[in-house]
Amino acid sequence: MKLKNVLKRAKMAGVKFLFRHLNNSFRVYVWRKMGVKIGERCRISCMSFSPESYLIELGDDVIIAENTFLITHEGSVCIFHNENPYIDLFGKITVGNNTFIGMNCIILPNTTIGSNCIIGAGSVLRGKVPDNSVVMGNPARVVITTDHYRKNVFNNPALYEYKRLTDEEKKEILLEKLK
Repeated sequence: MKLKNVLKRAKMAGVKFLFRHLNNSFRVYVWRKMGVKIGERCRISCMSFSPESYLIELGDDVIIAENTFLITHEGSVCIFHNENPYIDLFGKITVGNNTFIGMNCIILPNTTIGSNCIIGAGSVLRGKVPDNSVVMGNPARVVITTDHYRKNVFNNPALYEYKRLTDEEKKEILLEKLK
């Protein structure tokens, strides 16, 4: 299938199609072709967003986990279509550098996420997130700074260089450490 047809089908399907099975470079390429401004070294798992993809901007080193939605329009204004059938409301979404967005997040219109942030899984977010924040919840709110989170991570007994181990070695160490 030609790339042009893939892009057309992706747009028609609300961009919820086979991205789970495509490699990251191709996903980033397609999102850029659809208008998303994406910085360098970003990793985007399966993600969906509104057709107004040109309203989304991601900085460098952004990681977005699976089932995350970036929504740039306010669908609830449809209740006013009797008064004005042409009404629509849109907002930009901006994500700073070196930011992680966990699984199953919903990022709503008019949201700015700073740099060096962590957005916890399942968070629903609208508004401004300051740099160096860990945010979670529904509605999402700042819970700690990334500096505080870093201290917790590096003091965790389960911290180890697991990426260098086989699955069996990792299993043995984790089961021992997390008794």
